[in-house]
This record gives sequence, structure tokens and C-alpha cells, in this order.
Amino acid sequence: MSFVKVQVMERCISGIACVLFSLSIQAQSVTTTKRIDTGADFLLIAPDARSGAMGEVGAATSPDVNSAHWNPAKLAFTPDSCSVALSYSPWLHNLASDMYLAYMSAHYRIDNRNTAGLSFRYFTAGDIELREGPDDVPGTFTPNEFAIDGSFARKFGERFSLGSNIRFVYSNLSNGVLLQGQRTDAGTALAADVSAYYHQPANFWGRDGRIAFGASITNIGNKIGYSGNGEKLFLPTNLRLGTAATLFDGPGEFTFALDLNKLLVPSPPVRDPDGNIIQGSDPDKSVPAAIFGSFADAPGGFSEELKEIAWSVGMEYIYDKQFALRTGYFYENPDKGDRRYLTLGGGVRYRRFNLDFSYLIASQQRSPLANTLRFTFTYNIK
Repeated sequence: MSFVKVQVMERCISGIACVLFSLSIQAQSVTTTKRIDTGADFLLIAPDARSGAMGEVGAATSPDVNSAHWNPAKLAFTPDSCSVALSYSPWLHNLASDMYLAYMSAHYRIDNRNTAGLSFRYFTAGDIELREGPDDVPGTFTPNEFAIDGSFARKFGERFSLGSNIRFVYSNLSNGVLLQGQRTDAGTALAADVSAYYHQPANFWGRDGRIAFGASITNIGNKIGYSGNGEKLFLPTNLRLGTAATLFDGPGEFTFALDLNKLLVPSPPVRDPDGNIIQGSDPDKSVPAAIFGSFADAPGGFSEELKEIAWSVGMEYIYDKQFALRTGYFYENPDKGDRRYLTLGGGVRYRRFNLDFSYLIASQQRSPLANTLRFTFTYNIK
């Protein structure tokens, strides 16, 4: 495969992992970068076409089988007693034709209060040529990562629910090759998500509607390592807060949703040429200390903390519970990743089957994220 993909793999192993979000193709100095780097970043990729078409909102949108990724508490209010969904997205296909994310999710309503779920996500960076020297015959390796989730959600009354996921993470980005003299290994981790969801009837301009609120903290787990030198990376622990308002208009319903996201991991400090920290805090800390300290550790103070909040808005119109049109926008500060894009999509439901798709239009020129597609097929059992 291409030189770009080999460099991408090296970045993943060193903790930059920019292949997943296409933040930059050029190397950045550790003394100046403000972007927060974590391991197993594939856990943050939006897996399904519905949320993917709505700017990647999902904390408080109406529940469906893919809620386990966004807010597992919503599973308690899914309209179907059992559903199975398959999602597929060619990822960064402008860089490589064989890179993709696949996602399977399912849920089952145990009784009128309790719902269980299961999901599996798989990410591959495609085939990469590996060689020890310039004259060696290259070998081929396929970097891959996967996560298996078990979900549980419970209603507390008819408007509020709590939910959680337990997650096993596997990340093999190198096949044991030597990088900078260090033997690389596959990384594993255990993680958990916790979430809450609340909804109630509302009235908008004399018409019936619904308003909902959601919150989740995802990927709370041990650090993940890729080499034998003891250096490990934080999982992408993420706080998501969201709200959604739905207006019912005859056979149609219109939803507007807003999500805010912030990584709960250390902000990179400013260092001098000798590597000494001159501004900010030492990122070498425990996971609990990193989570609680992430609200006040940015070298630039409160203004930089605000820059670490990414926001997204999404809209959805559903007609007669059969046809859907969606759009949205995602924004991340240029100093913290610079992902900015418009999303579009739609869906159709026929009897027990749903088919959804989404399309991403990047705001920046020559962004590898441009033209990203997502497809989701769902089978619902009443």
C-alpha cells in the first residue's frame, strides 16, 4: 500500500492515531500541538447512518437499536421489542480503498422496564506493506481493531432511564514490527459507559411535541499500550451532553438536536526543548485523576478548555413513520482537531425493515473525510 498508510500506522502506534479522524497528514511537534491524542480512537467514530446524517448527534435523539453507541440508557425506550442492525462505512477512502468500519448492534426487551443489548464494531486500515529495509521483499499486514459491548438499560418511571455498557477493546496496529527500536504489540483494554436519558411531552406553538435530554460518559477504562516500554495511552473517555426537541405535525414529525462533546483526558502541556513542562499539567496520571482534572488542565486556561468542546447539530424529518430526511453539522476547534463538516442523508422503512444512508461534505479542501458514506440496515421485531 501507499507511503501515507505506513506513516498513518506509525502515528497510530505512537498515539497520534490521526488515521481515524484525518486531523493532519504532517507531523507535529510535541512542544506545540494542542490536539489531544488517545489510543483506540476508532471507538469515537460514528458507526450508524442515522446519526451520521445528523451531524453525529445521538445523546437525546429518539431511541433505536444503535443507541448503545451514543447513550445506552435510550435502549429502555426503543419502540421495538427486538432489533438487529448492520452498518458499514468505507473510511477515508480518499486515502485508501480498503479501509472501513463495520458495526453490528442488537437489543432485546427483557420486560417493560429492562432492556439488554449487544454490539460489535470492527475497524481495519486495509493492507499495508511491511519491510525491514529498502531492499527487502515486503510482507503484508492488515491493522485492525475491534470492540465488543454488552449493554443494559432500565426505566425508572415512564420518562427516565439509566444505562451502561461493558466493553472489551482490542487494537492491533503493527503486527509486532519494530518502530524506533521498540517491539510493538497489540493493545487490549476493558472499559465502561454510563448514561442517562429523560424525555417528556411538550407543546410548541400550540402543537404537540416531545423534548428530551441525554448524558453519557463513554470509554472509562484502563490505558492501552502498543509497545513493551511501558508507555500507555488513555482511551478516548468522552463526555456527551445533548438535547432534542420533536414537533408532531400530522403524519410528520420534525426533530432538532444538539450535542456537546468533551474528551475527559489530559490536555497536552507546553514543553521546552528539553522536554520539561513549562505550562499546563503533567499528563502522567491515573484514569480517575485524568477525568476529574480534564476540566482545568489546559495550558491556555479556561479559554482553551472551551476550545476542547466540540458541538454538533442535527435535524430530521420523518413522514408517516416510513420516510426520513436528515442533515446536520459538526464543528471542532481548529486547535483541537479541526473537523468541520456538513452531513446529509435519508432513510426508508418498509414493514420491519429500515435502510438508512448518510453522506459527509467536508468544510476544508482536500479533507480525507470528504465524501464519507455510511449505510445501515435494520430488522425490527415487534
